[in-house]
Amino acid sequence: GRKPARACAECHTISGAGVPVTAALDGLPKAYILEQIAAFRAGERGMGGPATAHDMVEEARGLRPADLQQAVDYFSATKFVPHVRVVETASVPRTHWKYFVRVPDPGGASEPIGARIIETPVNFVDYSLADGRVGYVAYVPPGSIARGALIASKGAGAAAACESCHGARLQGVGMIPPLAGRSPTYIARELILFHTGRRNNPGAAPMMQEASQLALDDMIAVAAYAGSRKP
Repeated sequence: GRKPARACAECHTISGAGVPVTAALDGLPKAYILEQIAAFRAGERGMGGPATAHDMVEEARGLRPADLQQAVDYFSATKFVPHVRVVETASVPRTHWKYFVRVPDPGGASEPIGARIIETPVNFVDYSLADGRVGYVAYVPPGSIARGALIASKGAGAAAACESCHGARLQGVGMIPPLAGRSPTYIARELILFHTGRRNNPGAAPMMQEASQLALDDMIAVAAYAGSRKP
């Protein structure tokens, strides 16, 4: 980092792999990253979202132009390596919130998953040390991956197929970001923000329209499917 901006690694890890509540920056298109930074800086993204998004408003405004370009060059050139394993299950470990992630409760109790994604680090100590190599397990409701595959390829109601913009393997196209292998929690969160109009910078208009047509179960299914794909 360079004051007043903090180090990107504090939230996104040194490699750019991110954690479930922050974006994986590895391999994102330069133009897309710059667009998002501009939206944060202008207060067009983040102000109505979760706390981690609020932090990016301050961070974007504190970045010097040369530092921003250096960071964008670095993260866009870093190869994305998936760190999440998506598991369909009707029952999940009971978890609690700690350091911005779900952590299994002591004792090993379980509960129905309901309409949720529960994503936990395989090793919480590694996670707490901001190790970009830590793996995650994302538990999703039964049938989510197949349902998500159908929405991704065929659409849902008035919503177009995800693949029509993000590519046949959700690998991203041009400035449109890749989704394959990335955190289902993060993808679902962003879909909810689009759906509720809390991610509403000008570049978000197409996704706001798409997400407005999706029910919560649809968003969970799409996120589960995307997270399960190989990049």
